[in-house]
Formats: sequence, C-alpha cells, structure tokens
Amino acid sequence: MTTGASPAGASLTEATLTGAVLAGGRSTRFGDRDKAVAPLAGVPMVRRVADRLVGADDPIPPGADRAAGGDPVVDELVINCRPDQRAAIADALSGLPVPLRWAVDEEPDLGPVAGIRNACRAAAGEYVAVVACDMPFVDPGFLAGLAADAAGREAAIPRLDDRWLQTTQAVYRAEPMAAACDRALARGDRKVLAPIEELDRTVVDDAEIRERTTERTFTNVNTDAELAEAETAIGEALSGSGSGSDDDAQ
Repeated sequence: MTTGASPAGASLTEATLTGAVLAGGRSTRFGDRDKAVAPLAGVPMVRRVADRLVGADDPIPPGADRAAGGDPVVDELVINCRPDQRAAIADALSGLPVPLRWAVDEEPDLGPVAGIRNACRAAAGEYVAVVACDMPFVDPGFLAGLAADAAGREAAIPRLDDRWLQTTQAVYRAEPMAAACDRALARGDRKVLAPIEELDRTVVDDAEIRERTTERTFTNVNTDAELAEAETAIGEALSGSGSGSDDDAQ
C-alpha cells in the first residue's frame, strides 16, 4: 500500500473512467421500500447520484458547479442491482446522457464485494469509480481527483478521520479488483476490505480529503430520519440559506 500522489509519469484521463452505482443491497433500515428509488426532494436517490456523475442539473454542494452542468466525470454508468430492482431503477434513470450498462447480481445478497466485482466485470473502462446509491451528495470533482490518484495503481481509496476506508466511494482498476473479489468470495470472505488488501492502492488521507471537498460527499441515507435530513440540506442549498456553498456543506 502507498499513500500520496500517483507514480511519476502516470496519468488517467477521465475518458477511461466508468461510473458504477451500487444499488443491490437490502434496505433493511428503510422499511419495506427500496431506498435506491426512494424520492429525495422529488428525485429518486439513485438518479441523484447518477446525475451528479454525469453533470446533469444537481446544483447541490459539494461539487455543485460540476454536478449542475459541468463535464461528466464518467463516460458511462454501470448499475449493480438485484434482478427485481432493475425495472424500477431503469425507469428512474431514463434519459441519462451517457450509456448505461447493467451488472445484475445473479446470486443476490452476497454483499458489496460481489456488487463491486460484478460492476467491474461489466465496465468498459479500465478504471471504475464506485459509488453507493445512498450517497446523494457525492462530489464529482472529488471522484475525478481519485481517478487521477489511481493512475498506474489498482485503487485509490479515501480514508476519513484516519480510520475508515471509504470503499464505496473509491476508484478501482477493474480487472485486478474483480479478480481480488473473486478470490475473496471463493474463500467465503465477504468483508469489503478483503479484496482491497490484495491491491496496489493509494490512500487519500483525511487532511487531503478536506482540502479537496467536504465530509458531506460521504453522507449516506439509510433511514427515514436521514432522508429527512438530506431533504432539508437540499432545500437549504437550493434556497441559498447558508449551506448552499461548498465551503459551508459539512
């Protein structure tokens, strides 16, 4: 494992980057609803994530300018989900301005290791920017920076507060990550750190994260209370009532 900048001479253009949205988990704390398509301020949550990656009219910080209409961070999107979710998610994502691929879990409920593996297998890009479907404030510019960090390596993963690797907002080289996930699943290890430990990876530490973006990029929505908090944040940002700038979005 290494920390810091990419090796000298390495570069990764965003044109080689696939975006992968993980939506196959069970929404156990969200009642009997699928949180991937739950409306968040009137927009399905998975659509908010997708719109931010493709720069399609989501002017919410952090990364509001790029999320609202800047260059797409990714050339294509891969959606990982269960078979029973596909129709509703496809409806939610109708009209996206980039190609859409599907990585449907043939064997559901194996966790994020299987989801990431399947997304990497479906991706056309050499590198994959993975984001969970319940991260509606993902900063597209931050993901672009992670893609640059990953160049010449097999992963770039943020670590918040010097403790937690943010494995579902990270960039992986598709082939080695998929192979590492296969090996972890074959030995019965579903912990998402298991395949990552095999990779040549760079870790973006807390100080660097806070120079590039705000902690809100990692906010996830798992409960009705968190959904209400996210809706309040979106309303405040759209009304310009204090938390609508990237600097204030914590």
